[in-house]
Amino acid sequence: MEAAGCMLHRHIRHMAFMGFAAVLSHWRDVRDNFRIAREALLKEQPDVLILIDYPSFNLRMAAFCKQHLPQTKIYYYIPPKVWAWKRRRIHQIARLCDRVFGIFPFEPAFYAKYGYSCEYVGNPTAEEIARMPRTPRTTRIPSIVILPGSRPSEITHCLPKMLEAARRFPEYAITVCAAPNIANDFYTPYLRSNEKLTRETYQIVQQASAAIVNSGTATLETALLGCPQVAVYHLACAKLLGLIRWAQPLVFSIKHFTLVNIITGKEVIKECVANDFTVDKVAEEVERLLHDEAYKNEMLASYEHLVSLLGNQPAAATAAERITSRP
Repeated sequence: MEAAGCMLHRHIRHMAFMGFAAVLSHWRDVRDNFRIAREALLKEQPDVLILIDYPSFNLRMAAFCKQHLPQTKIYYYIPPKVWAWKRRRIHQIARLCDRVFGIFPFEPAFYAKYGYSCEYVGNPTAEEIARMPRTPRTTRIPSIVILPGSRPSEITHCLPKMLEAARRFPEYAITVCAAPNIANDFYTPYLRSNEKLTRETYQIVQQASAAIVNSGTATLETALLGCPQVAVYHLACAKLLGLIRWAQPLVFSIKHFTLVNIITGKEVIKECVANDFTVDKVAEEVERLLHDEAYKNEMLASYEHLVSLLGNQPAAATAAERITSRP
């Protein structure tokens, strides 16, 4: 956005706090973020306020804008995942926002169930990866790639177990993909001398034999790049939350946790969540990905179906066109 000419009042690196403890320890930064955004809105009085993701911040700013700048149109691009949890937010979104632009093909139908509108504009990840040259499977490098997440707390909790599982296959090289906002030095204590760190994530993933991926957008990226994968997700007090699969219908609105499985409506990739996230279980799945051809080919065929579901619309351009072409 900055490269496109936007003036940044606050960079996202100053706002990426996840979990109660992280928010509490950075409460001054959180307070300042809201103050800076409120002051900018009142000063500039924009015709349109575009919210992008980040519901804990954006929904509060939408409410502030609705109260103090009623003439400003409010559009939400990449709305909260209300289809997964906090379903009540859908009513708040509909009350505060003039239009909603989703990036998953099932979102319009979900909103329609509640009498609200959501427009599917395409998926930005699918759009970006579709432009890349593809590496033939026959030229893949014997390697295991690890995507441990984009936040320091995720990496701290997940990377050691992910590496330990991958090290059980010494004939495969190990590469860890660094997050854009995390310095290389953060990863150094976890890596052995023969293990690599890269920032060329897409290029490395599409060449790898298998991937161990922290659940999130990275699972969708890995699928669209055609790399067999197992997904992991750390939860605090994992043993206490061991009944999460049993309690899932009571807590969540979905059967699966990863985007690949949610979009396709079935378990395409194995999900090692909470107390299921163990070195043994991850290594067992990696073994299948590396040596069970039928299992791997079934996963890759499901990836192709995923691509067809997402379509080929340019998401951001489509959303921008709709925002500027209609009141």
